[in-house]
This record gives sequence, structure tokens and C-alpha cells, in this order.
Amino acid sequence: MSYDALRHFADSWGLVFMGATYLVLVGCHFLPRGRRHSRHASTMIFQSDETEADHG
Repeated sequence: MSYDALRHFADSWGLVFMGATYLVLVGCHFLPRGRRHSRHASTMIFQSDETEADHG
């Protein structure tokens, strides 16, 4: 595979792949399980050590 062919592939399908990956990674936080994990992570610094051990 030549450099030009690889560059053309990366310019076209690489951008599509990166966009789809971004949407999946951001979208997973809007699912019910992802929301719960995000909420827990955002308040983690305010919890004591005892309650942190309960959440795992």
C-alpha cells in the first residue's frame, strides 16, 4: 500500500471511524448505567472513605 493510498484512506474512512468512536464514547454516558456511573464519579470527591468502600 503506497503512502498516497494510505493517506486517502485515512482522510476519508479514518475521519468516519473517529467520529463514530466519539459518538459511542460520549453516547454511553447518556444510557441509564452510564448516567449512574457519571453521577457517582462527579460526587466521588465529596464522599468519605467508608461510603466509597460501599460503592466499590
